[in-house]
Amino acid sequence: MSEDETPAVRIRDLGVDLGGAPVLHGVSLDVAPGELVGLLGANGSGKSTLLRAMVGVQSISAGSVHLFGRPVRERRIRARIGYVPQFSAESGSIPATARETVATGLLGPGRWFSRLRDPRVNSLLADVGLRDQAERPVTQMSGGQRQRVMIARALVRSPQLLVLDEPFSGVDVSTQESIAAIFRRLAQRGTTVVVVLHELGPLSEGIRRAVVLDRGRVVHDGPPEQRPLFDPGHDHSALPEDCLGQEIHP
Repeated sequence: MSEDETPAVRIRDLGVDLGGAPVLHGVSLDVAPGELVGLLGANGSGKSTLLRAMVGVQSISAGSVHLFGRPVRERRIRARIGYVPQFSAESGSIPATARETVATGLLGPGRWFSRLRDPRVNSLLADVGLRDQAERPVTQMSGGQRQRVMIARALVRSPQLLVLDEPFSGVDVSTQESIAAIFRRLAQRGTTVVVVLHELGPLSEGIRRAVVLDRGRVVHDGPPEQRPLFDPGHDHSALPEDCLGQEIHP
């Protein structure tokens, strides 16, 4: 990113406390327009909290978050963000079909039924492998299918910044590859993509930058192949301070 280019994401000295306990400590990060960044770390490292702060749904205790040069809390910034939170069973209680759920991402001035007919809705359902499930209620879908519906919903407004928390959770391998290809195409077209992952998986060929968190601090920001090793299923939040920045072996 050139010095005079406005970053899509600029985070400075970010701190977040949850229940009085510090979760993020002095995190600073710039993400350029069109960059595809993987956010990695063990359970309890603060990945999801950082993502929530990045899109303005998590209160911060210190520092700042700017998107496209504007404070994240500005209302007009929200329309430029597509956000898919970590999968929750609550998403299975949505009383709507897949088509209706994706169309809600287009809500704004205009008639509801015209949103249902918007060609972007069907196109994105096809992209995530759910063309034949468009009229199926989300309540009747598997966890992986519901996750794909929410990804399509986040994409339907063509956001400039796409932020996803574990988007491949519960999704079969072939569909993971299809979704990863979508993310790569978006980045090539100028969309900024930040994605929380346990492992690079199908994005291993597309991600050139990995940001690794450990106990709420950035311990690596650079090429994925140079990142510290860790056990993605283990909680390293209690590791001693002198482990920061070193390789963490299972």
